[in-house]
Amino acid sequence: MHSLNRRHDVVVVGARAAGAATALLLARQGHDVVLVDRDEFPSDTLSTHQLARSGVVQLQRWGLLDAVLDSGAPAIRQVTFTAEGQSITRPVKDSAGVDLLIAPRRHILDTLVAEAAVDAGAQLWLGVTIDGVHVDHAGRATGVHGHDRAGTPVDLTARFVVGADGLGSRVARAVGAEIIEDRGAWGAAQYAYYDQLPWDGIELIVADRALTGVFPTHHGEACVWICSPIEDAHRARRRSESREDAFTSYLELVAPALAERLRAGRRTSPVAGMFRAPNFIRRAHGPGWALVGDAGYHRDPVTGHGMSDAYRDAELLAAALHRALRGDLDALSDYQRQRDRALRPVFELTVALATYPPVPEFVTLQKELGRALDAEASELAAWPPLSSGYLAAV
Repeated sequence: MHSLNRRHDVVVVGARAAGAATALLLARQGHDVVLVDRDEFPSDTLSTHQLARSGVVQLQRWGLLDAVLDSGAPAIRQVTFTAEGQSITRPVKDSAGVDLLIAPRRHILDTLVAEAAVDAGAQLWLGVTIDGVHVDHAGRATGVHGHDRAGTPVDLTARFVVGADGLGSRVARAVGAEIIEDRGAWGAAQYAYYDQLPWDGIELIVADRALTGVFPTHHGEACVWICSPIEDAHRARRRSESREDAFTSYLELVAPALAERLRAGRRTSPVAGMFRAPNFIRRAHGPGWALVGDAGYHRDPVTGHGMSDAYRDAELLAAALHRALRGDLDALSDYQRQRDRALRPVFELTVALATYPPVPEFVTLQKELGRALDAEASELAAWPPLSSGYLAAV
């Protein structure tokens, strides 16, 4: 059995956006953190991976933005929005301390943040699958158990267990974290990568019952994606022999000018995606445990806010755990309150957009989303450095 012979402060299950950021921030505060993930890094995960301004703000606050740009992620400085036959291109404004957006590939970004956590003092165990959570006689989480790729048992004890293990979180199931709000699942998202074309910036194309986008990323490629109602995505798939043919045909229907441009390029990946994207909020904490990222809160990808949510909530949780480890009994309740307040504006807009109302209403909601994202970024930029007592002041 693999086991460390001491009780750690925190074990974080899941080393991608939410988990790696939580471990990084806890380790920087001097805590003994173990970060585990079933995958080996670098590796990819299901994601269209554009960071909203708030996510870019967080990377800058943590001193990681330059490293992401140095990795080859292009600085995105303009956004083109097309609807009802009209296109508007605007520069990315200088706001909340940043003047660019980024859409780095997850195998690069996640590895970078996880390595930063290790540099800060966290231990990283990769290729480890967590099967369950240890709970004591009083019902408090006290650690996790699982196995490595060779089947060797792994056992870790900790004062707190963090579930950052995604939509199907085993930690959430093990501790019985209930869904406190379920707003349904209506949307699908599909994407593929293309190269051999110039990418001038982010593109968003609104059509009846669809939003299509282009996110420039590493290696001269762009992530090209379609968000739509589930039934429309299934209908397009049934009409084609393969997922790739279905994606091409769907692009020709909802974004014909983009589809025409892509003929001069090259698709460099299979088509990936999610055909049923739930919108729910789980209880975020309990005795000895907490959830962060998609494990505790999931929303349709139509607003592209998943990683930005994860980074915001990782900082809220790291601040709360810092207080809890010092004996503050209210800290995790404060985390739940702060998380629920912070997620609400974009969550409500996401739910509304995921119903794909008529184009004029969809455009109005997109404008509201832009204002909400700007307000969130400004708030995050004003947060002080992570320190004792920080959460109470937010």
